[in-house]
Amino acid sequence: MTSPGGFVRTVLGDVPAGDLGRVNYHEHLFQVSPLLPGDELTDEPASQTEAAALHASGFDTMVDATPVGLGRNPEALARISRVAGLTIVATTGAHRDAHYAGDAWLREFSEEELAALFTGDLTTGMPLADGEVQPALGPGTGPVRAGVLKAGIDYWSISPFENTVLRAVASAHRTTGAPVMVHLEFGTAAHEVLDLLEGLGVPPARVALAHADRNPDAGLHLELAARGALLGYDGMARSRTRTDAELLDLTAEVVAGGGTLLLGGDVARRSRYVAYGGMPGLAYLGERYLPRLAERIGADALDGILTVNPHRWLSWDAR
Repeated sequence: MTSPGGFVRTVLGDVPAGDLGRVNYHEHLFQVSPLLPGDELTDEPASQTEAAALHASGFDTMVDATPVGLGRNPEALARISRVAGLTIVATTGAHRDAHYAGDAWLREFSEEELAALFTGDLTTGMPLADGEVQPALGPGTGPVRAGVLKAGIDYWSISPFENTVLRAVASAHRTTGAPVMVHLEFGTAAHEVLDLLEGLGVPPARVALAHADRNPDAGLHLELAARGALLGYDGMARSRTRTDAELLDLTAEVVAGGGTLLLGGDVARRSRYVAYGGMPGLAYLGERYLPRLAERIGADALDGILTVNPHRWLSWDAR
């Protein structure tokens, strides 16, 4: 299998899609949310240590999936990328409603204003401080650009704010061709999200459905894959809700049926990062899960999940 042409926008600049190597499609090196008090990711040296561990575990690239208003640190991502030798793709857009306080500044923006903000992050540069907005590269805006658009919805629910964000993300995609990630709470409302985005000019093949595996319905996943969407599996090391063994079974069944998958860890909390004093850390996916998955589905199928699929999704010319 071969990767597509085109470029991917990373925190250190644009690179050919085929140069990404193995991709972890969903992690967080920095994140602050009112939903996660005490689990903030704000320590650059600790996050750098985790990034290095991810790289050493066999990944060449990761998507930092923290969108606007949740503690992004673009300049630190660029520094970590250089030191850790890990290609990093940053994210713009907004998360689901619950991640923002009622008076959050982002809620005051119209669809058009959000679309302009997201497009600026992709094409001009992200603000040095999360929560600031600059219309053009200037004193408050750095040279680090985002490479992915993100939206989110709640459990079988799309709030007015989430609907506005989805529409703004679609507008920014139409302008740039950037890939789209959508947080699905427990994997719900996937068809509904694809319907909405497709009606706004975003082909399903440009959309990664994050947390699809939290709704472990292989039949549903194959329906979504038949529409062209990519299925984001990122529930490893969460045995309190579903074991790795169950996820391996689901993955094998969906791959056998022709489903198009992406893999990530979405560890996302300081209490789960070794460098912050927790566990299992970002190396878990590569060191503990991937060897078991390779035994189940074979090296070629695993290569498709880790390279071909994410290279195609992240490429800006695959509109």
